[in-house]
Amino acid sequence: MPNSPSEPHPAGAGLAALLSRWGFSAAGWRDNRHGEWWLAVQLLLLLALLLPPVPQPIALGLAWPLVLRCIGGALVLLALALAVQSLLRLGPSLSPLPEPMPGAALVTEGAYGRCRHPLYQAILIGALGMALLLGSLLHLALLLALAAVLGGKARREERALCRDHPDYPAYRASTAAIVPHLPWLDWR
Repeated sequence: MPNSPSEPHPAGAGLAALLSRWGFSAAGWRDNRHGEWWLAVQLLLLLALLLPPVPQPIALGLAWPLVLRCIGGALVLLALALAVQSLLRLGPSLSPLPEPMPGAALVTEGAYGRCRHPLYQAILIGALGMALLLGSLLHLALLLALAAVLGGKARREERALCRDHPDYPAYRASTAAIVPHLPWLDWR
């Protein structure tokens, strides 16, 4: 028997519960209390990666080399694999917001033994792959913007992780942030 109009749809109720568990609220979107604005900018930049190349390499008089397109495609595939690995390792501690969920376990093994923010690393590898795949200055600019946003978002997240997990400062001191030895993306 179908749900009556007054009964909430089970899928909608599940999504609402998940968003609430992650800390989303209307007030948060207004005042950024859990880092909602960081996420919004990140998502806009990720969507922009789907834009066509600007300018087209041919418009600059370039024949974009096949080897660079192949490397770019391989990096996009690598990024997807790294993202899946990171998501699986994080499990129930996953939150798209930089404010960790209350009571979430600190994950430091698997992909998180390689760097503290492997999902952000995967996003940057994928953005680099798109720039190489398309030969696009726009996508290169999006990669740089994502690096700035993800670096800032990770720093905000780490302030909360230090507050919630006494072991986090030692983990931070011994493990790269996003990209080892790159100053904005590794602050050990």
